[in-house]
Amino acid sequence: MLFLGLFAVFTLVGTSATIIGATLPRILADFHWNYVTAGVVIGAGAVTYFAATFAAGYLIGPWGPKPTITLGLLLAGAGLACFAATPSPVANTLLSALMGLGQGCIEVGVNTATLRTDPRHTGRPMNLMHGAFAVGAILGPLAVSLLMRHNLGWILVYRGMAVLFALLAVMTACLALPRLAPGAAPEAGAPARRGLNAAYLLSFVALFLYVGVELGFSNWVAAYFVVAFGDSPAAGALLVSLFWTGLLAGRFGVPLLYRGARRNAVLVGFALLATGAIALLSLLGFLPATPLVHGLARSLVFCAGLGCSIYYPMVITLLCACFPQSAGQAIGFAASGGGIGSFLFPFIMAAIAQRWGIRTGFATYALFAAAMVLAARGLARRAGPGGRTAAG
Repeated sequence: MLFLGLFAVFTLVGTSATIIGATLPRILADFHWNYVTAGVVIGAGAVTYFAATFAAGYLIGPWGPKPTITLGLLLAGAGLACFAATPSPVANTLLSALMGLGQGCIEVGVNTATLRTDPRHTGRPMNLMHGAFAVGAILGPLAVSLLMRHNLGWILVYRGMAVLFALLAVMTACLALPRLAPGAAPEAGAPARRGLNAAYLLSFVALFLYVGVELGFSNWVAAYFVVAFGDSPAAGALLVSLFWTGLLAGRFGVPLLYRGARRNAVLVGFALLATGAIALLSLLGFLPATPLVHGLARSLVFCAGLGCSIYYPMVITLLCACFPQSAGQAIGFAASGGGIGSFLFPFIMAAIAQRWGIRTGFATYALFAAAMVLAARGLARRAGPGGRTAAG
Protein backbone atom coordinates (compact mmCIF):
# COMPACT_ATOMS: atom_id res chain seq x y z
CA MET A 1 0.00 0.00 0.00
CA LEU A 2 2.87 2.35 0.76
CA PHE A 3 4.46 1.79 -2.64
CA LEU A 4 1.11 2.10 -4.46
CA GLY A 5 0.31 5.33 -2.63
CA LEU A 6 3.66 6.86 -3.52
CA PHE A 7 3.22 5.58 -7.08
CA ALA A 8 -0.08 7.48 -7.35
CA VAL A 9 1.55 10.64 -6.02
CA PHE A 10 4.42 10.50 -8.50
CA THR A 11 2.00 9.76 -11.35
CA LEU A 12 0.17 13.00 -10.66
CA VAL A 13 3.44 14.91 -10.31
CA GLY A 14 4.46 13.65 -13.75
CA THR A 15 1.21 14.96 -15.18
CA SER A 16 1.70 18.38 -13.62
CA ALA A 17 5.24 18.57 -14.99
CA THR A 18 4.18 18.18 -18.63
CA ILE A 19 0.82 19.84 -19.12
CA ILE A 20 2.33 23.32 -19.46
CA GLY A 21 4.45 22.06 -22.33
CA ALA A 22 1.46 20.27 -23.87
CA THR A 23 -0.67 23.41 -23.70
CA LEU A 24 2.16 25.77 -24.68
CA PRO A 25 1.04 26.25 -28.33
CA ARG A 26 -2.45 27.28 -27.13
CA ILE A 27 -1.02 29.45 -24.35
CA LEU A 28 1.18 31.30 -26.84
CA ALA A 29 -1.77 31.82 -29.21
CA ASP A 30 -4.57 32.59 -26.71
CA PHE A 31 -2.55 34.72 -24.28
CA HIS A 32 -0.36 36.35 -26.98
CA TRP A 33 2.86 35.57 -25.14
CA ASN A 34 6.24 35.47 -26.86
CA TYR A 35 8.87 32.79 -26.25
CA VAL A 36 10.67 34.83 -23.60
CA THR A 37 7.48 35.33 -21.57
CA ALA A 38 6.78 31.61 -21.73
CA GLY A 39 10.34 30.93 -20.62
CA VAL A 40 9.91 33.21 -17.59
CA VAL A 41 6.70 31.47 -16.52
CA ILE A 42 8.22 28.00 -16.91
CA GLY A 43 11.46 29.10 -15.26
CA ALA A 44 9.69 30.44 -12.16
CA GLY A 45 8.56 26.96 -11.24
CA ALA A 46 12.09 25.69 -11.73
CA VAL A 47 13.53 28.30 -9.34
CA THR A 48 11.18 27.37 -6.54
CA TYR A 49 11.64 23.67 -7.29
CA PHE A 50 15.38 24.13 -6.75
CA ALA A 51 14.80 26.00 -3.49
CA ALA A 52 12.27 23.43 -2.26
CA THR A 53 14.44 20.38 -3.00
CA PHE A 54 17.45 21.93 -1.30
CA ALA A 55 15.44 22.88 1.80
CA ALA A 56 13.52 19.60 1.90
CA GLY A 57 16.80 17.68 1.92
CA TYR A 58 17.48 19.12 5.36
CA LEU A 59 13.89 19.09 6.61
CA ILE A 60 13.13 15.48 5.65
CA GLY A 61 15.05 14.21 8.68
CA PRO A 62 13.14 16.04 11.45
CA TRP A 63 9.85 16.18 9.52
CA GLY A 64 9.72 12.77 7.86
CA PRO A 65 8.34 11.95 4.40
CA LYS A 66 4.62 12.25 5.23
CA PRO A 67 4.45 15.97 6.14
CA THR A 68 6.91 16.81 3.35
CA ILE A 69 4.85 15.07 0.65
CA THR A 70 1.51 16.32 2.00
CA LEU A 71 2.72 19.92 2.07
CA GLY A 72 4.00 19.55 -1.49
CA LEU A 73 0.66 18.22 -2.72
CA LEU A 74 -1.23 21.11 -1.17
CA LEU A 75 1.10 23.75 -2.60
CA ALA A 76 1.11 22.28 -6.10
CA GLY A 77 -2.67 21.84 -6.03
CA ALA A 78 -3.17 25.46 -5.05
CA GLY A 79 -1.07 26.62 -7.99
CA LEU A 80 -2.91 24.37 -10.45
CA ALA A 81 -6.30 25.57 -9.18
CA CYS A 82 -5.64 29.09 -10.45
CA PHE A 83 -3.06 28.70 -13.25
CA ALA A 84 -4.11 30.16 -16.64
CA ALA A 85 -7.24 31.74 -15.14
CA THR A 86 -5.90 35.03 -16.50
CA PRO A 87 -3.43 35.83 -19.32
CA SER A 88 -1.37 37.94 -16.90
CA PRO A 89 2.29 36.84 -17.11
CA VAL A 90 2.92 38.05 -13.55
CA ALA A 91 0.05 36.07 -12.04
CA ASN A 92 0.95 32.90 -13.93
CA THR A 93 4.62 33.28 -13.00
CA LEU A 94 3.69 33.35 -9.32
CA LEU A 95 1.39 30.35 -9.73
CA SER A 96 4.08 28.44 -11.58
CA ALA A 97 6.43 29.21 -8.69
CA LEU A 98 3.88 27.82 -6.24
CA MET A 99 3.65 24.59 -8.25
CA GLY A 100 7.45 24.33 -8.26
CA LEU A 101 7.56 24.58 -4.47
CA GLY A 102 5.13 21.70 -4.16
CA GLN A 103 6.87 19.52 -6.73
CA GLY A 104 10.23 20.00 -5.01
CA CYS A 105 8.88 18.86 -1.64
CA ILE A 106 7.23 15.84 -3.24
CA GLU A 107 10.42 14.91 -5.13
CA VAL A 108 12.57 14.62 -2.01
CA GLY A 109 9.85 13.01 0.09
CA VAL A 110 8.97 10.27 -2.41
CA ASN A 111 12.59 9.48 -3.28
CA THR A 112 13.56 9.19 0.38
CA ALA A 113 10.60 6.94 1.15
CA THR A 114 11.30 4.74 -1.88
CA LEU A 115 14.87 4.09 -0.73
CA ARG A 116 13.47 2.04 2.18
CA THR A 117 12.25 -0.56 -0.31
CA ASP A 118 15.72 -1.06 -1.83
CA PRO A 119 18.29 -1.85 0.92
CA ARG A 120 20.65 -3.47 -1.64
CA HIS A 121 20.62 -0.37 -3.89
CA THR A 122 19.66 -2.33 -7.01
CA GLY A 123 17.83 0.69 -8.43
CA ARG A 124 14.75 -1.34 -9.45
CA PRO A 125 12.22 0.22 -7.01
CA MET A 126 13.51 3.69 -7.87
CA ASN A 127 13.19 2.98 -11.61
CA LEU A 128 9.65 1.70 -11.13
CA MET A 129 8.72 4.69 -8.97
CA HIS A 130 10.02 7.11 -11.57
CA GLY A 131 8.09 5.09 -14.11
CA ALA A 132 5.02 6.47 -12.34
CA PHE A 133 6.25 9.95 -13.23
CA ALA A 134 6.35 8.86 -16.87
CA VAL A 135 2.82 7.45 -16.68
CA GLY A 136 1.53 10.81 -15.51
CA ALA A 137 3.61 12.63 -18.10
CA ILE A 138 1.84 10.59 -20.79
CA LEU A 139 -1.68 11.02 -19.41
CA GLY A 140 -1.44 14.82 -19.09
CA PRO A 141 -0.74 15.61 -22.76
CA LEU A 142 -3.28 12.97 -23.84
CA ALA A 143 -5.95 14.74 -21.78
CA VAL A 144 -4.94 18.09 -23.27
CA SER A 145 -5.07 16.72 -26.82
CA LEU A 146 -8.50 15.18 -26.16
CA LEU A 147 -9.87 18.48 -24.89
CA MET A 148 -8.48 20.34 -27.90
CA ARG A 149 -9.87 17.85 -30.41
CA HIS A 150 -13.35 18.21 -28.91
CA ASN A 151 -13.06 22.01 -28.77
CA LEU A 152 -13.33 22.02 -25.00
CA GLY A 153 -11.50 24.43 -22.74
CA TRP A 154 -7.90 23.23 -22.34
CA ILE A 155 -7.80 25.08 -19.00
CA LEU A 156 -10.08 22.41 -17.54
CA VAL A 157 -7.15 20.02 -17.22
CA TYR A 158 -5.53 22.34 -14.66
CA ARG A 159 -8.69 22.50 -12.56
CA GLY A 160 -9.21 18.76 -12.64
CA MET A 161 -5.64 18.14 -11.52
CA ALA A 162 -6.04 20.56 -8.61
CA VAL A 163 -8.88 18.40 -7.31
CA LEU A 164 -6.77 15.24 -7.66
CA PHE A 165 -3.87 16.85 -5.79
CA ALA A 166 -6.21 17.69 -2.90
CA LEU A 167 -7.52 14.11 -2.77
CA LEU A 168 -3.99 12.67 -2.78
CA ALA A 169 -2.98 15.03 0.03
CA VAL A 170 -5.73 13.47 2.16
CA MET A 171 -4.61 9.97 1.13
CA THR A 172 -0.97 10.68 1.97
CA ALA A 173 -1.92 11.97 5.39
CA CYS A 174 -3.43 8.53 6.07
CA LEU A 175 -0.43 6.50 4.85
CA ALA A 176 1.77 4.79 7.43
CA LEU A 177 5.04 6.54 6.63
CA PRO A 178 7.76 6.28 9.34
CA ARG A 179 9.56 9.49 10.20
CA LEU A 180 12.91 8.02 9.15
CA ALA A 181 14.03 5.00 7.18
CA PRO A 182 15.67 2.34 9.38
CA GLY A 183 19.39 2.96 9.56
CA ALA A 184 19.19 6.10 7.46
CA ALA A 185 19.26 8.77 10.12
CA PRO A 186 21.16 11.82 8.94
CA GLU A 187 24.75 11.81 10.04
CA ALA A 188 25.65 15.22 11.44
CA GLY A 189 28.02 17.09 9.19
CA ALA A 190 28.20 14.34 6.56
CA PRO A 191 27.66 16.57 3.54
CA ALA A 192 30.16 19.08 4.88
CA ARG A 193 32.88 16.44 5.17
CA ARG A 194 32.04 14.78 1.88
CA GLY A 195 30.97 17.85 -0.07
CA LEU A 196 34.12 17.75 -2.19
CA ASN A 197 33.68 14.10 -3.03
CA ALA A 198 33.56 13.71 -6.82
CA ALA A 199 30.49 11.45 -6.74
CA TYR A 200 28.59 14.00 -4.64
CA LEU A 201 29.37 16.87 -7.01
CA LEU A 202 28.97 14.86 -10.19
CA SER A 203 25.47 13.85 -9.17
CA PHE A 204 24.59 17.56 -8.95
CA VAL A 205 26.04 18.23 -12.41
CA ALA A 206 24.43 15.12 -13.90
CA LEU A 207 20.94 16.07 -12.72
CA PHE A 208 21.50 19.72 -13.64
CA LEU A 209 22.05 18.66 -17.25
CA TYR A 210 19.53 15.83 -17.31
CA VAL A 211 16.50 17.64 -15.89
CA GLY A 212 17.22 20.61 -18.12
CA VAL A 213 17.28 18.36 -21.19
CA GLU A 214 14.34 16.18 -20.14
CA LEU A 215 11.90 18.91 -19.14
CA GLY A 216 13.19 21.29 -21.79
CA PHE A 217 12.62 18.70 -24.50
CA SER A 218 9.18 17.89 -23.09
CA ASN A 219 8.13 21.54 -22.77
CA TRP A 220 9.22 22.56 -26.27
CA VAL A 221 8.76 19.48 -28.46
CA ALA A 222 5.09 20.29 -29.20
CA ALA A 223 5.89 23.84 -30.32
CA TYR A 224 8.93 22.53 -32.24
CA PHE A 225 6.85 20.10 -34.29
CA VAL A 226 4.23 22.77 -35.00
CA VAL A 227 6.89 25.04 -36.51
CA ALA A 228 9.33 22.54 -38.02
CA PHE A 229 6.92 19.89 -39.33
CA GLY A 230 3.59 21.74 -39.62
CA ASP A 231 1.74 19.75 -36.93
CA SER A 232 -1.45 21.09 -35.39
CA PRO A 233 -1.33 22.07 -31.70
CA ALA A 234 -3.39 18.96 -30.82
CA ALA A 235 -1.00 16.70 -32.74
CA GLY A 236 1.97 18.47 -31.17
CA ALA A 237 0.63 17.71 -27.69
CA LEU A 238 0.72 14.00 -28.54
CA LEU A 239 4.47 14.27 -29.19
CA VAL A 240 4.91 15.09 -25.49
CA SER A 241 3.11 11.84 -24.65
CA LEU A 242 5.24 9.94 -27.18
CA PHE A 243 8.43 11.15 -25.49
CA TRP A 244 7.17 10.04 -22.09
CA THR A 245 5.99 6.73 -23.54
CA GLY A 246 9.58 5.98 -24.48
CA LEU A 247 10.70 7.07 -21.05
CA LEU A 248 8.06 4.84 -19.45
CA ALA A 249 9.16 1.86 -21.54
CA GLY A 250 12.70 2.20 -20.22
CA ARG A 251 11.78 2.79 -16.60
CA PHE A 252 9.55 -0.25 -16.45
CA GLY A 253 11.46 -2.40 -18.94
CA VAL A 254 14.99 -2.08 -17.57
CA PRO A 255 14.27 -3.16 -13.96
CA LEU A 256 12.01 -5.97 -15.17
CA LEU A 257 14.17 -7.31 -18.02
CA TYR A 258 17.76 -6.48 -17.05
CA ARG A 259 19.17 -8.50 -14.17
CA GLY A 260 22.88 -7.88 -14.77
CA ALA A 261 25.28 -6.00 -12.55
CA ARG A 262 26.71 -3.51 -15.10
CA ARG A 263 24.44 -0.66 -14.07
CA ASN A 264 27.06 1.97 -14.87
CA ALA A 265 27.46 0.79 -18.47
CA VAL A 266 23.69 0.74 -18.92
CA LEU A 267 23.47 4.31 -17.58
CA VAL A 268 26.05 5.62 -20.06
CA GLY A 269 24.62 3.61 -22.95
CA PHE A 270 21.11 4.95 -22.49
CA ALA A 271 22.45 8.50 -22.17
CA LEU A 272 24.21 8.05 -25.51
CA LEU A 273 20.94 6.89 -27.08
CA ALA A 274 19.16 10.03 -25.87
CA THR A 275 21.94 12.26 -27.19
CA GLY A 276 21.95 10.66 -30.62
CA ALA A 277 18.17 10.85 -30.94
CA ILE A 278 17.98 14.51 -29.93
CA ALA A 279 20.87 15.46 -32.24
CA LEU A 280 19.33 13.73 -35.26
CA LEU A 281 15.89 15.18 -34.51
CA SER A 282 17.43 18.65 -34.40
CA LEU A 283 18.99 18.10 -37.83
CA LEU A 284 15.70 16.88 -39.33
CA GLY A 285 14.05 20.16 -38.35
CA PHE A 286 16.12 21.94 -40.99
CA LEU A 287 15.01 19.54 -43.78
CA PRO A 288 11.80 19.69 -45.86
CA ALA A 289 8.96 18.11 -43.86
CA THR A 290 8.35 15.11 -46.14
CA PRO A 291 6.31 12.14 -44.81
CA LEU A 292 9.54 10.14 -44.40
CA VAL A 293 11.26 12.90 -42.45
CA HIS A 294 8.14 13.45 -40.33
CA GLY A 295 7.83 9.76 -39.51
CA LEU A 296 11.50 9.46 -38.61
CA ALA A 297 11.24 12.55 -36.42
CA ARG A 298 8.37 11.02 -34.47
CA SER A 299 10.29 7.79 -33.90
CA LEU A 300 13.25 9.81 -32.61
CA VAL A 301 11.01 11.44 -30.01
CA PHE A 302 10.30 7.97 -28.62
CA CYS A 303 14.02 7.06 -28.73
CA ALA A 304 14.92 10.25 -26.87
CA GLY A 305 12.49 9.31 -24.11
CA LEU A 306 13.84 5.74 -23.97
CA GLY A 307 17.40 7.05 -23.67
CA CYS A 308 16.43 9.40 -20.84
CA SER A 309 14.49 6.75 -18.95
CA ILE A 310 16.92 5.41 -16.36
CA TYR A 311 19.19 8.42 -15.96
CA TYR A 312 17.55 10.17 -13.01
CA PRO A 313 16.66 7.12 -10.86
CA MET A 314 20.06 5.51 -11.50
CA VAL A 315 21.95 8.65 -10.49
CA ILE A 316 19.88 8.91 -7.29
CA THR A 317 20.45 5.23 -6.50
CA LEU A 318 24.21 5.42 -6.99
CA LEU A 319 24.44 8.61 -4.97
CA CYS A 320 22.49 7.24 -2.00
CA ALA A 321 24.57 4.06 -2.01
CA CYS A 322 27.64 6.28 -1.61
CA PHE A 323 26.04 8.33 1.21
CA PRO A 324 23.71 5.95 3.07
CA GLN A 325 23.86 7.91 6.32
CA SER A 326 22.79 11.21 4.77
CA ALA A 327 20.54 10.07 1.91
CA GLY A 328 17.94 12.82 2.38
CA GLN A 329 20.49 15.62 2.22
CA ALA A 330 22.26 13.96 -0.72
CA ILE A 331 18.99 13.70 -2.64
CA GLY A 332 18.15 17.33 -1.85
CA PHE A 333 21.56 18.53 -3.03
CA ALA A 334 21.49 16.54 -6.28
CA ALA A 335 17.84 17.36 -7.00
CA SER A 336 18.58 21.06 -6.52
CA GLY A 337 21.00 20.71 -9.43
CA GLY A 338 18.08 19.44 -11.47
CA GLY A 339 16.02 22.41 -10.34
CA ILE A 340 18.69 24.87 -11.45
CA GLY A 341 18.88 23.11 -14.82
CA SER A 342 15.13 23.23 -15.32
CA PHE A 343 15.30 26.95 -14.51
CA LEU A 344 18.17 27.93 -16.76
CA PHE A 345 17.42 25.78 -19.80
CA PRO A 346 14.00 27.33 -20.65
CA PHE A 347 15.60 30.78 -20.62
CA ILE A 348 18.42 29.63 -22.87
CA MET A 349 15.96 27.95 -25.20
CA ALA A 350 13.56 30.91 -25.20
CA ALA A 351 16.31 33.46 -25.85
CA ILE A 352 17.80 31.47 -28.74
CA ALA A 353 14.36 30.71 -30.20
CA GLN A 354 13.35 34.36 -30.00
CA ARG A 355 16.50 35.50 -31.80
CA TRP A 356 17.32 32.68 -34.24
CA GLY A 357 14.15 30.59 -34.34
CA ILE A 358 12.89 27.53 -32.52
CA ARG A 359 14.84 25.13 -34.77
CA THR A 360 18.15 26.58 -33.64
CA GLY A 361 17.00 26.75 -30.04
CA PHE A 362 15.96 23.12 -30.05
CA ALA A 363 19.35 22.09 -31.44
CA THR A 364 21.04 23.38 -28.27
CA TYR A 365 19.51 20.47 -26.36
CA ALA A 366 21.73 18.10 -28.36
CA LEU A 367 24.81 19.88 -26.99
CA PHE A 368 23.55 19.70 -23.42
CA ALA A 369 22.66 16.04 -23.88
CA ALA A 370 26.25 15.33 -24.95
CA ALA A 371 27.48 17.00 -21.76
CA MET A 372 24.98 14.84 -19.86
CA VAL A 373 26.75 11.75 -21.21
CA LEU A 374 30.10 13.00 -19.94
CA ALA A 375 28.66 13.63 -16.47
CA ALA A 376 27.14 10.14 -16.41
CA ARG A 377 30.44 8.60 -17.44
CA GLY A 378 32.29 10.52 -14.73
CA LEU A 379 29.82 9.42 -12.06
CA ALA A 380 29.97 5.83 -13.30
CA ARG A 381 33.76 5.82 -13.00
CA ARG A 382 33.60 7.14 -9.45
CA ALA A 383 30.93 4.70 -8.27
CA GLY A 384 31.81 1.00 -8.15
CA PRO A 385 29.45 -1.83 -9.19
CA GLY A 386 27.81 -1.85 -5.81
CA GLY A 387 27.41 1.92 -5.77
CA ARG A 388 30.25 2.66 -3.37
CA THR A 389 32.64 5.43 -4.20
CA ALA A 390 35.80 4.18 -5.81
CA ALA A 391 39.07 4.86 -4.06
CA GLY A 392 41.21 7.69 -5.38
